[in-house]
Amino acid sequence: MNITDYILNEIKPLSLKSSVKTAKKLFDNFPFTHFVVVEDNKILGCFAQEDIQTIENKADELVAHTHLLNSFFADERATVLELLKIFADNNTTVIPVINKDKEYIGYYDLCDVLDVFSTSPFMIEDSETLIIEKLESDYSMSEVTQIVESNGGKLLGMYISEKQQGLVQVTLKISTEDIHEIMHTYRRYDYKIISTHENDVYLEDLKNRSDYLQKYLEM
Repeated sequence: MNITDYILNEIKPLSLKSSVKTAKKLFDNFPFTHFVVVEDNKILGCFAQEDIQTIENKADELVAHTHLLNSFFADERATVLELLKIFADNNTTVIPVINKDKEYIGYYDLCDVLDVFSTSPFMIEDSETLIIEKLESDYSMSEVTQIVESNGGKLLGMYISEKQQGLVQVTLKISTEDIHEIMHTYRRYDYKIISTHENDVYLEDLKNRSDYLQKYLEM
């Protein structure tokens, strides 16, 4: 199913002429963090629940509080990952959607998008999750992919999960019968393995050497 099939129109958007009372009632009735404001099919922004609750005069029209509007939206061509980023960046549970003519056509609910992501092959196909780390200046997406494929694995997906102090961590979803061969190759190419895996011969060898050295020092 296409992600655009999840664009909703069940709740009508607010307008600048809507009252604060109307906005508060919407937030009371629906578990959303934001509600969109639309005029002439154009998105003006979104009011956050926490901001609306600070307005004391319920009779006020929203036009008197446009300084509280938050500006975010998604294009109808946005991918699931792009939507998840918008949700996270704006700490929201709803995203208004525009078409190619910049007109409002509905909204995405966070729960629906998470359901789509959780049932994608990236999440449900039998696979191993591997987290690797390397200097950002030495990191190469093509090299990461080539290492997986040269060891008979299939890279289902990857994303940069952390970046700090010149280092980058990449989370990989890999379909393979032998994750340890792939890990061994990454280490040969100076990648550090961050995730832990059963029967990791490299770590077992390091542990044995450490135990031996400790015994030697205690003699």
